[in-house]
Amino acid sequence: MHTICELFGYTRQAYYKSLKRNDEGVVDDHRILLHVGEIRKIMPRLGTRKLQYMLQEQGIIVSRDRLFDLLREHRMLVSRRKKYTVTTNSKHWMKKYQNLIRGFKFDKPNQLWVSDITYIPIENSHAYLSLITDACSRKIIGYCLSQSLSREGSLKALELALNDSNANLNGLIHHSDRGIQYCCKEYVELLKTNSIRISMTENGDPYENALAERVNGILKDEWLNLERFHSFEYAENRINEVIKIYNEVRPHLSCGMKTPSQKHNQKLM
Repeated sequence: MHTICELFGYTRQAYYKSLKRNDEGVVDDHRILLHVGEIRKIMPRLGTRKLQYMLQEQGIIVSRDRLFDLLREHRMLVSRRKKYTVTTNSKHWMKKYQNLIRGFKFDKPNQLWVSDITYIPIENSHAYLSLITDACSRKIIGYCLSQSLSREGSLKALELALNDSNANLNGLIHHSDRGIQYCCKEYVELLKTNSIRISMTENGDPYENALAERVNGILKDEWLNLERFHSFEYAENRINEVIKIYNEVRPHLSCGMKTPSQKHNQKLM
């Protein structure tokens, strides 16, 4: 062993220290993968940066590059998938409102709520998930799964958001697309009754409601697109679980790695 070490320019002490470090690295990798597996049980498509943060919160310090390489080696990286289903019918006679949020600065909860509807396939059928999200905290504050694109689902989501809000809503803006659900008399009256200003996209461009689209994408890409729903009731129960995880467990990059609920409650204090 002494001769071999001399050939490679190592002392015996350095050689054995290197072996020990490598062995520890293997153990650490195994530990990291175990914790990643536990996190992915409830968030199966959580990205590397958020995984790194959650591992750190558990006392496991690992660089992003090392974690990325480890996940790639074990084929645990997630790839982005995009699916689009049209849920907006803006060709109607009802009044449409101008876009109020261009250049709008929001740094507190309940300054801007964004709304959207996304398609949920169910075995032999389908459903539609109406969401209302606070723009500052990214917290989903109102939602409803409905079996049709009628106004009832969006109204129930708005009612839930209003009932759960314990803050002053003066000056709040509600932003959505120009879909018939948001332009209907009942929805507009509910907003006006609560002194909420109405804002809508103007050109049918999804980027005019990008934040709402992003939240839809997170729910579908990281959870809902991975599952098959055999009934409306099962989908409804599972979506309740997923939104609770999204709000209370999943760290959000735009919230400084806080969860949406943490950011929302912190800002309200």
